[in-house]
Amino acid sequence: MSDETLDRLARRLVESLPQGLRAAGEDIEKNFRAILKNSLERLDLVTRDQLEAQEAKLELAREKLEALDARLATLESAGKPVKRGAGRGGKKKATKKKAKRKVTKKKS
Repeated sequence: MSDETLDRLARRLVESLPQGLRAAGEDIEKNFRAILKNSLERLDLVTRDQLEAQEAKLELAREKLEALDARLATLESAGKPVKRGAGRGGKKKATKKKAKRKVTKKKS
């Protein structure tokens, strides 16, 4: 949040005080500004630009997912085998027993 916005909020708070307290206006306004700034810094806020950038990335990811879903549905309906788990390169991980057997054979 910009300093100008914080100043406006602090001024509004001072103006909302009873007339008797407004005499110490400048002091109170400084304190309000410091409290507002400190409180807002603790919040995990993002700028409008950052939010819009993330929304654009999310929309692109959704479009890609929809395209992949459509492609998968087409392949499945055509009766073609669909490889699942291709992210692992199609290889299965060796179990501990198999790995142990390989080590044992090498020692002999």
